[in-house]
Amino acid sequence: MNFIETLFEKGLWSSRFIIILAVIFGLLGAILLFTIASFDIYNTMRYVINTYVTHAHPEHFHEEVVGGIIGAVDLYLIGVVMIIFSFGLYELFISDIDPAKDENGKENQLLAVHSLDQLKDKISKVIVMVLVVGFFQKVGHTVFTGALELLYLALSITAVAVGLYFLSKVGHHDH
Repeated sequence: MNFIETLFEKGLWSSRFIIILAVIFGLLGAILLFTIASFDIYNTMRYVINTYVTHAHPEHFHEEVVGGIIGAVDLYLIGVVMIIFSFGLYELFISDIDPAKDENGKENQLLAVHSLDQLKDKISKVIVMVLVVGFFQKVGHTVFTGALELLYLALSITAVAVGLYFLSKVGHHDH
């Protein structure tokens, strides 16, 4: 019976390598997002140069430029989530990433993940940043008429700032 148990446990332990799929495709997703975001910024740059060269005066020029760049930042941030996710899964389930350590064997803190909770913390912080960036992108495209709408804008920006403040206070106890 012991032989079968050992065989089963080895097979069970080896099944963790299925995580490699999430690691590889997570990185591919990050590469896609970085590529798309880079093209978005490139196209925004072409649009700006074109606008100045042809002396055109598009109605919502600044909003479109800022919107294009913020949209790209959003994609970059989601790409960063995918990279943190891939590195974290690899480190948790398969092996430490040796090149991430310096010559003294000390780990790079940026991508170091020692538990699923830590991985979740890192990812959730970046996701909150994605939501904040998305919020500001929407605000940039909104036309405000009247004092009450401006008050709502001020209150929502304050709420975001307070949320970010508390987010920065969370998760520092495990370092």
